[in-house]
Amino acid sequence: MKMPCLILSIALYLSSCTFQPRASWVTTTEEAFWQEQPDLLSASADTVRTIDVTVYKDNLLQKIDGFGACFNELGWISLSRLNPADRENIMEELFFPEYGANFTICRMPVGANDFSRDWYSYNETDGDFEMKNFTIANDQQTLIPFIRNAMKKNSNLRIWASPWCPPSWMKYNKDYAAAYTGEAYDEKYRNGLAADKVGQEGEDMFIQDSLYLQAYALYFSKFIRAYKEQGINIFAVMPQNEFNSAQIFPSCCWTAASLANFIGNYLGPAMAEQQVEVMFGTVERKNEALVDTILSDPACRGYIKGAGFQWAGKGAIKGIHEHYPDLKLYQTEQECGNGLNDWKGAVYSWNLMRHYFDNGASAYMYWNISLEKGGISRWGWAQNSLVVVDPVEKTYSFTPEYYIMKHLSHYVQPGARKVETDGTFTDLLAFVNPDKSIVIVLANEGHDSRTVSIRIGNRVYQPLLPAQSVSTILID
Repeated sequence: MKMPCLILSIALYLSSCTFQPRASWVTTTEEAFWQEQPDLLSASADTVRTIDVTVYKDNLLQKIDGFGACFNELGWISLSRLNPADRENIMEELFFPEYGANFTICRMPVGANDFSRDWYSYNETDGDFEMKNFTIANDQQTLIPFIRNAMKKNSNLRIWASPWCPPSWMKYNKDYAAAYTGEAYDEKYRNGLAADKVGQEGEDMFIQDSLYLQAYALYFSKFIRAYKEQGINIFAVMPQNEFNSAQIFPSCCWTAASLANFIGNYLGPAMAEQQVEVMFGTVERKNEALVDTILSDPACRGYIKGAGFQWAGKGAIKGIHEHYPDLKLYQTEQECGNGLNDWKGAVYSWNLMRHYFDNGASAYMYWNISLEKGGISRWGWAQNSLVVVDPVEKTYSFTPEYYIMKHLSHYVQPGARKVETDGTFTDLLAFVNPDKSIVIVLANEGHDSRTVSIRIGNRVYQPLLPAQSVSTILID
């Protein structure tokens, strides 16, 4: 009996000596967008002199709902320039579960936005308070096939919606626009708004009459039902995109107090009947009082399930998260870039993601999924996108920002929890997935490669981060 016991003891000893937990690893640089690296072997923490960052996998923070982008008309039109096989490959890369970007939550407009083909609403019949002439016929050509195609790849895709502008007859100026382009503006992008019809931040452009407010709530209900008939369920709405911003494209300024009245007495009850959530936003100002106004309104507060932030709204999210730690917070629209789709934009995207998740965001959405080369909107604004289409050559490419976003969206599962980290190295995010795997995303924005020692429990991983790179480490 001694010999078998000895053999077993030796086997166990050798096993304990050779077993090293390991992690898969992928990097992105300006020259190489998605490079899988050899697995990282871990070391015992007591053998590593310097620890740069400690990941506390049991110190759980906010739950992550997912990642996504916005379904815009010009996005679908750009993809329609490609042959069907290429378009399907793109949609599979973006939406198929656990394959590419793994998008799970997306936004859509209610009517026209700045990346529509042109201005439209679902009812431009002046005085039709009963919404008898409501129709989503326009969307049958663009948004509905776009969303349906995505849902073919991921049947569990969650969609929320917000208007950029109500029907124009519901506004005091009777126009879709809120800002004057002027005579110096390129003629093909002028909106035709008279100089005396512009809107102003801090003022209501929507007619604050109960008849109009009730009709607008009905407009939302009609939208929810019409899309449901198309097999598309909308799980949440926000009442107004950028409610402080008067723009040359579809837009409508509201005061926070008027939105509180609209939500509490009209939109909230209407959406409750549809079993649709109401989230406040989108907030595009560094002004916490805008959210406080909504949440302190007794009629409104019961309907608000969360708040959405974008652009300068990033300056308010930290305080709101501290004051309302249980409030769900979304980053609703990544800043749009300049149409160059360069590495500088990708680095900026990474820092935006880190800011939002470090300050309580539960979801992160890019803006344009796809645009034709140059990224010019109907109103003359050049913007970035995840996919760029060359309509002449009928080719496409994924942009650097796509790969930066994929570093999170591919690995961080819906239901994951952000976790605390500590140490001298701070350019990172860390999450624990529902399946207990750990995701660590790190950036090295320096001009030299550097090794970072990452401690998790009693194990340490030491990746050599390439210069000017983003890396993701997955520990199963």
